Amino acid sequence: MLRIGWKLLLSCLAVALVVLAWRGMVDDLGRDYTQAGLSRALITFGIARGLNGVISVAQGTEIAIEPAGIGVVLAPGQILDPINDLVERFSWIMLASATSLGIQQVLLKVMAWPGLTLLLAVLLAATLVLLWWPRAVATGIRRWVYRLALLLTILRFAIPLIAIGNELLYTAFLEPQYSDSRAQLEQSVETIGAINQQSAAPSSEAPSSSWLESAKRAYASAADTVNVERRIEAFKLAAADISEHAINLIVVFILQTILFPLLFLWLMLQALKAVIRTQFGLERRH
Repeated sequence: MLRIGWKLLLSCLAVALVVLAWRGMVDDLGRDYTQAGLSRALITFGIARGLNGVISVAQGTEIAIEPAGIGVVLAPGQILDPINDLVERFSWIMLASATSLGIQQVLLKVMAWPGLTLLLAVLLAATLVLLWWPRAVATGIRRWVYRLALLLTILRFAIPLIAIGNELLYTAFLEPQYSDSRAQLEQSVETIGAINQQSAAPSSEAPSSSWLESAKRAYASAADTVNVERRIEAFKLAAADISEHAINLIVVFILQTILFPLLFLWLMLQALKAVIRTQFGLERRH
């Protein structure tokens, strides 16, 4: 009875796998999740490039002031130079993440190829026949069929399951962190852009030698000095926000597109190695 129960269970599992492969339900889910992840990566990459742009403008903006009648040119945006390096690397990671997800999309299409699905169905059907009538063929052939069916089943469903696992991981643990950090970085782009516009505002006063005009220029210079200090403080606050939230997003995408897929692939390779070792008689039953 126990053997019959196991045979029934394995038969139901084989039929379910064939139905899933033919209907493409797992493939469709994997494609949808991979496309959602790719969209997030591309949006974040766009934000990173936007940050790089406004920071570059801020670094190149110079402000001329005349404290005590001495001309001084300041570039308060240079305080963002270390952050610009971080943003550059952040954009590279986002590009790598988008590339990883794009590769997953191609592999999903390959694994959903009808020829591969047909071969899997044939092997699983042969497995069911040999499971219920084991004496129909020799023991060696029967083991070959079982192992090939297992090998192809792992290959057929590995990539969709990686995509589904990625999305489940993201939804359960990473979505709030992604949403908050993305919103904060978008706000940082707007903040630095607004500071750049203020810095670029023309302050054209016609030169004059009168004491009144000199007094006005002295007052304007003092005001500019205060404004420069305010801009430096604003840049410091923006830099702190960018550092924190860029690192948060790096963590999200490294987990979702690199570490977790590598873990899953490692588990799959271990399963394949076990199949191959058994196939070539490296694991013998005594």
